[in-house]
Amino acid sequence: MRSQDHRRLRPALSRMRRGPFAWIACAAVAATALALADAATAAEPIATLRAAAIDQEPDAPAMMRQSNKDLRRARNYPEQPPTIPHKIRGYQINLKTNKCMSCHSRMAVEQSQAPMVSITHFMDRDGQVLASVTSRRYFCTQCHVPQLEVRPLIENTFVDVDTLLKKGN
Repeated sequence: MRSQDHRRLRPALSRMRRGPFAWIACAAVAATALALADAATAAEPIATLRAAAIDQEPDAPAMMRQSNKDLRRARNYPEQPPTIPHKIRGYQINLKTNKCMSCHSRMAVEQSQAPMVSITHFMDRDGQVLASVTSRRYFCTQCHVPQLEVRPLIENTFVDVDTLLKKGN
């Protein structure tokens, strides 16, 4: 809204605040919202992926196998962090050590043949390039994740950006 609109509405708003009309209007809106919510709840059951009632705690499903193919996967959108193509169970990543860097650091990539971490991992929040990985990017698994070999729980209708670009032309 423009400032002129606010000036015109200000007297009307102040009158509403003073009178009982504001309280009555709020109560009417709240009652209508509650009635609609009750009607929607009664009409449709809640969709869920749970295998048991909400008051029961079933056994957790078995963990699926982790992908360990060491192949680079395609990325579906710009700036998507690459997934981890190998097992990382037992990798220690804390303030003192980062097991990922034993293969992915500048010094290790020649011997390990693993891809070096991106130059963005060496930049601080001001865009200055540092000699080592910045603390903001030190904990790899906050963005990069390993993959499990599983079927999707629900239908996936995701379309990657390249497919969208092809449809647009």
